[in-house]
Order: sequence, then C-alpha cells, then structure tokens
Amino acid sequence: MGIIAWIIFGAIAGWVASKITGRDDQMGCLTNIIVGVIGAFIGGAIVGLLTGGFDIGFNLTSFVVAVVGAIILLALVNLVFGRK
Repeated sequence: MGIIAWIIFGAIAGWVASKITGRDDQMGCLTNIIVGVIGAFIGGAIVGLLTGGFDIGFNLTSFVVAVVGAIILLALVNLVFGRK
C-alpha cells in the first residue's frame, strides 16, 4: 500500500477504535491516524505470531486486525495514563 492509503486506512481504523473505547471526544484526526497505523502494526504482529504469517493488504481482514490492534493500544494508554 502507498503512504496515502496507509494514512486513510489508519485514520479510519483509529476512528473506529476510538469510538469503541469511548475516547473519540479526546482524539483529533492526527491522533486517529497515528493510533490506527500503530494499531495496524500491533494487530499484524499479534496475528503474525499466532498464525505464522499475515497477508498485508487493503481488505476487511486487515481492517479488523488494525482496529483490534488500535483498541489494544488505546487500552494500554488508558492503563498507563488513565481516563481524563
């Protein structure tokens, strides 16, 4: 995927994860992008460890993995910094 696709993919995944975790009112567009992209890496790493490999692409499976990774990231942030 190109960099623009990663940014769009990350923004949508980060936004969905922030809605699920209830942190949407505290996050802006740039934060959603960062959380989504890092979440995609976290989710991909976890799935890769569990299955022995993961096909990276712009599809529904990758989106779900990115959202789950972003939720894990936001949960860790909540544990470390707490909710405000």
